[in-house]
Amino acid sequence: MKWSKSAIITLFASSSACVEAFTFTFTSSRSTRTLTRTHTVTSTNPSFAKPVLVKSTVKRTNLFASPPTDDGDDETPVNPYADPAYPDLEFINYDDPEYSVNQGGDEFIADVPVDTTEEEIEAMREDRRRRNDEYQFETYHAECLMSGETFKGEWTTYRASTFMEGVEEEEGAFPRFKVEDPVRVVSVGRKIFLENPDDADEFEFRVDGERLVHEERLAEKQDFEEDEEWEAVRATSKGTGTSEDNNFVGKRYAPEQMRAFDFRGDAGSMCVGNCYTISDAIPLEVDELDADGEYDGPFSEYRSEIGIKYKRMRYRVKWDYRVKECEQESETPALHLHSMIVCRETRERWPRYVSGQNVDESASERLFGTPGANGGLYDPPPVGGEAQASQYVSLDLEGGATVLFPHKIDQDPEAHNGMGWVQTLDWCPGRLRYQADKKVKSGKELRVLRTLELSEVQSADVDKWRPNDDGTDMRQ
Repeated sequence: MKWSKSAIITLFASSSACVEAFTFTFTSSRSTRTLTRTHTVTSTNPSFAKPVLVKSTVKRTNLFASPPTDDGDDETPVNPYADPAYPDLEFINYDDPEYSVNQGGDEFIADVPVDTTEEEIEAMREDRRRRNDEYQFETYHAECLMSGETFKGEWTTYRASTFMEGVEEEEGAFPRFKVEDPVRVVSVGRKIFLENPDDADEFEFRVDGERLVHEERLAEKQDFEEDEEWEAVRATSKGTGTSEDNNFVGKRYAPEQMRAFDFRGDAGSMCVGNCYTISDAIPLEVDELDADGEYDGPFSEYRSEIGIKYKRMRYRVKWDYRVKECEQESETPALHLHSMIVCRETRERWPRYVSGQNVDESASERLFGTPGANGGLYDPPPVGGEAQASQYVSLDLEGGATVLFPHKIDQDPEAHNGMGWVQTLDWCPGRLRYQADKKVKSGKELRVLRTLELSEVQSADVDKWRPNDDGTDMRQ
């Protein structure tokens, strides 16, 4: 058996499907299908950042997971909570034409007694789903939030011209982006504990009484070890905060108190490997909320975030979509990009220090170095037909990163034949290169996560293992 030097991990999510992580291996059979996509992006105002022009013929090959290598360069993964009750990862051949994703995975009930009722089988499925919810909840807290450790970073906001006063745009035109001065932000994700409302000794599941809370605020003097560094930040107007800064720092990109159930897919939250995604939304009509505070679309605001952690570093991108005021009366108004925020962070310290204070400059280079992923996106995802593809934008970002995302999201369930939407972050922080693809459903189910896919490849072998198939179809 031949091992590739790359890995791809996929999580599937839906309101009815069981959420599981899969790692799979077998010999590659090359696909020779070719996909051509064209995105033409223009900017006529020099004060705005110009999106890149993407015009490429992409050849892609199916890649399969390789066993982990330990060369001393990367942090060794650990079980964050050492619970022996969790099942082993399942090894699935997704190229098997007989394989299909079912409700909760019937393969696990193959040995149950023949007289088991459908209600009992469904209870088994639900128990399995809840254990997966718990696994996701704990993994996100331990691996992505580092169990409540502090992240310090520089946030750069790209404001879309669509919502700027005094900026006129033609209907359907690509937005231009105004890059704001970066600000220093402190971020913490911590766990809180609830009292059992039933006065019982224990909750049915341990995490039923736990919640995750995200706290993000502008940096203050006490966040710096040296007064000189704080004064240098203030002198360059970075981290002091303006009214515009305060509008986005602290804005929710996840439920106010995240539950384990929020990782089932409906809330658009999930993690796989060292990558995660979260989301939050505001319904178009307040009375759409049900008794549990849940709701479907359409939405007046939709916010989504993708983050990748590597050693002490974390690279996050936040997208904020809103409905135009002139379209508020529509039954299914389109969502337009209001802003994108790029968060470059390190644990317990700032990613860049005043000159002379930072002994190790590698983190600064990996977070703020040459813009753009080498050669463009490692594995460009499917973006639908010509009309839908024209609503996507690709941007090169400092730190060897590239993002692909829609600047306009239609909430009409009939739009684009029900094709979903994708947001992609490709980042190479060093020896390894990562690409995260968040694929969501269409129409009113925009917040429902279909898959979160993480591709991992050694940066030196990108050209050797670059996929050349036609991607994963997002149609339901």
